[in-house]
Amino acid sequence: MSKKLLLFIITILSLEGYSQITFEKGYIIDNSNQKIECLIKNIDWIFNPVNLEYKISEESEPISADIKLIKEFEIFKNSKFIRKTVKIDLSNENISNLSINKNPEFVEKTLFLRVLIEGVSNLYQYESNGLSRFFYTKNNSEQVEQLIYKNFFVANNTVATNNQFKQQLWIDLKCESIELNTVEKLEYSKNSLLKFFKKYYECTNPDSLIVEEKKEQRDLFNFSIRPRINNSSVSVQNLKVTTSKVNFNNELDFGFGVEAEFIFPFNKNKWTFAIEPTYQSFNSEETINSDYIGGTKLIVNVDYNSIEVPLSLRHYFFFNKNSKLFINASYVLDFSFNSSILFKSPDNFIYDDLKLKSNGNFAMGIGYKFEDKYSMEMRYQFDRDILPISESYVWDAKYNAISVIFGYTIF
Repeated sequence: MSKKLLLFIITILSLEGYSQITFEKGYIIDNSNQKIECLIKNIDWIFNPVNLEYKISEESEPISADIKLIKEFEIFKNSKFIRKTVKIDLSNENISNLSINKNPEFVEKTLFLRVLIEGVSNLYQYESNGLSRFFYTKNNSEQVEQLIYKNFFVANNTVATNNQFKQQLWIDLKCESIELNTVEKLEYSKNSLLKFFKKYYECTNPDSLIVEEKKEQRDLFNFSIRPRINNSSVSVQNLKVTTSKVNFNNELDFGFGVEAEFIFPFNKNKWTFAIEPTYQSFNSEETINSDYIGGTKLIVNVDYNSIEVPLSLRHYFFFNKNSKLFINASYVLDFSFNSSILFKSPDNFIYDDLKLKSNGNFAMGIGYKFEDKYSMEMRYQFDRDILPISESYVWDAKYNAISVIFGYTIF
């Protein structure tokens, strides 16, 4: 298993180098305030970046630049970031590690802030691993302040919240049409704060409002039918008799599944999570000379039916708009029914009838998808125990399979 996994990882790392790198139109502003029209590598940041890559033209080599060299950059119709030195509260937000101090724990840092709204007053966002903060300016000021929100412990480990951001907005962004009740209902979230700032501009100076460009609408869910050909095998052995192992020859059989794929809204749709209920069936028969019952000839029959439910993390490698490779790492839940391994003599005397109750197992796959519609995948399933624990002290039975899966995405 370890050799197969190592080969799989090496293959994937080699594929990464061939996947499409998308550079999109935008601009950067350097430390000399020079605005440079260019192509910026868009990795669809989930967290605020600290560096970027850009090209002056399609043919030129990529240039790497970090936050020390770039004051501002924008990918048109996508996102804009501006460099600011701010005081940011780095208080731990993990519920088990909250502070008893209600006040923010400020640290001065230079960051790329995501621009959400620009105008007389600006709204910015900063996200890092486990940290989400919002910042604002008021009345054309260059001074950027954090909107303060903090959970903290009080007596008896009760969690309280410092909602000072509501007071900040009520005082600094006053408008006749914004009532105190509106501010009190605000949440410390992107959507809630965006609605508030838009309302503020509608009330004061709507012509000065520049809202963050809307990103292209993306499909974040796919539903596919996935028939397949399985090359499966089963082995069974009485653990008390070392020579009793029965290997059933690889059997070709057909399976059918449907897949619900959920696309994560970051990193250019490269990461998805898939659930894939699938029917599979394995039927085979072998004749053996049984050492554990005195060399008697036995007929061993496997009848194994189940609904597999692979839970898969998938990563795509884009070659172009219509062509992409993907890899899966899966944990397969398995629900067997009407399944058994039967040991009987040629005259149908039954020696053992093992009822199957399978466990989960791991799988990995690699595939290709064309035009977001047609796909083909090769998947390998590692050994799966198919006997209940009550039988595992005497018997060992394992199932594995290699599948060729064909897919058609309905929507």
